[in-house]
Amino acid sequence: VWTSNQGDIRKNESVSRRTISLPPNQQTAYLHRDAKGRGGKTVTLVKKLILSEEDLRQLATQLKQICGSGGTIKDDVIEIQGEHREKIAEALMKLGYKVKIAGG
Repeated sequence: VWTSNQGDIRKNESVSRRTISLPPNQQTAYLHRDAKGRGGKTVTLVKKLILSEEDLRQLATQLKQICGSGGTIKDDVIEIQGEHREKIAEALMKLGYKVKIAGG
C-alpha cells in the first residue's frame, strides 16, 4: 500500500515484528502437511511459534539440516520441503517444545 505521506506502509510493518521469543517449554508447535499451490509437492509446515526473526531463522536451519531438505520461512511459518512431520516432531520435543501433529 502506497501513500504519498509515508511511502510504502508495508515496509514499516516489518519493522514492528516481534523481538522477543518465548521459551520452548511455554510453546506448542503445530505441524501440518500441505501441497496446495505447490504443483503437487508436499511441504511440512511448522506453525504458531512465537519467536524472534533470528530465532525463527535458526530453528528453520536446524530443521532443514535434520530433514536433509530445503525450506523457507513465510509469514512466521517454517516450510520444510517433503513429508517430515515425525522427524520434526521428535527434534522439536528434544528442544523442549510441545508438539501437535495436525492433518492426515
